[in-house]
Amino acid sequence: MERKRSPETGPEAGPDDGDPAGKKRLLLCADFTSVASCDVAVARRYLAENAWEVERALNAYFEPQAEEGALPRRPATSPAPESWAGNVPARASKQMNEAKAAMETGVDLTGEEAPESGSAGPPQQEDGSVFSLVTWNVDGLDLNNLWERAQGVCASIALYSPDVVFLQEVNPPYHSLLKKRASSYEIITGHDDGYFTAIMLKKSRVKLKSHEIIPFPNTQMMRNLLCVHASVSGNELCLMNSHLESTRGHAEERANQFKMVLKKMQEAPASATVIFAGDTNLRDQEVTKCGGLPGNISDVWEFLGKPKHCQYTWDTQMNSNLGIRATCKHRFDRIFFRAAAGGGHIVPQSLDLLGLEKLDCGRFPSDHWGLLCTLDVIL
Repeated sequence: MERKRSPETGPEAGPDDGDPAGKKRLLLCADFTSVASCDVAVARRYLAENAWEVERALNAYFEPQAEEGALPRRPATSPAPESWAGNVPARASKQMNEAKAAMETGVDLTGEEAPESGSAGPPQQEDGSVFSLVTWNVDGLDLNNLWERAQGVCASIALYSPDVVFLQEVNPPYHSLLKKRASSYEIITGHDDGYFTAIMLKKSRVKLKSHEIIPFPNTQMMRNLLCVHASVSGNELCLMNSHLESTRGHAEERANQFKMVLKKMQEAPASATVIFAGDTNLRDQEVTKCGGLPGNISDVWEFLGKPKHCQYTWDTQMNSNLGIRATCKHRFDRIFFRAAAGGGHIVPQSLDLLGLEKLDCGRFPSDHWGLLCTLDVIL
């Protein structure tokens, strides 16, 4: 579905990375149509009339039509359900849950046999002197070609075999696919419904210690900060992932969330290397307005000399997934780094974009490019 955008252009202007409410409604429409066997227009009509509450909308859909000429509720070829009198909520909930369960099994998402445990990618020799990570907003709430696009993300993870993966806009079916295709990773999520962030740790390399979820008290978009405490090659890690509030109109809340992230990074134990990676939705002027980064925290892209080849992670000129004609370029996806006390234990070395090739379906894995970052580990 094409999303409406503003006509602004320029490297730091233009539309935002999608209306989260709109993405949420796409998912709700999918839930509704999977139960009611109706088209999307019917689903949207009933959901809009029932405050976008799926169960309430389904109940209205399956109730007897009260007015002549009312919107058709079932296709003519579909048999009417057996009597719903007195049990509409239970029946609607049961069918909706069954539909969701079918989506979340992962059985039919790839069209391939599930790999055996530990075989998410080609065998690669572990190199203790190099640490790698990927961060990627996978646009899991765009239901168009979702499974093909998710497979594209999984293929990149398998190819590069990063030690840590930071994902944003994961939803339950996407999570199920990741668990199936990336069984060599431990997956920690920021939510278990709707859409959420996830941090994936390569089991053979990164050892999980604990994790915590820090809520953003004023978010309107289900956003939070996921923190994972782990270790690699004897180095203590504090890994953070978030998807900060989206759209230009929520700049104030996004700034507050950004400040919470920086505060949490500074509060981490001095002995830990702290890495934040995620979809910040930040514009450069917003960072400046917040006072910039503290002296002990670096933006990895800036630390590496601002390489031009990976400056923009949301680029409508290069990425056609959203069908936007205007050229809009933003560095929404960022990696922040705070060295451990003493410094020099883990040092960023390179940064590259992922997901630059179209899939067989004619689309890219996401409307965002992924970022692949390598770091030297000084043993």
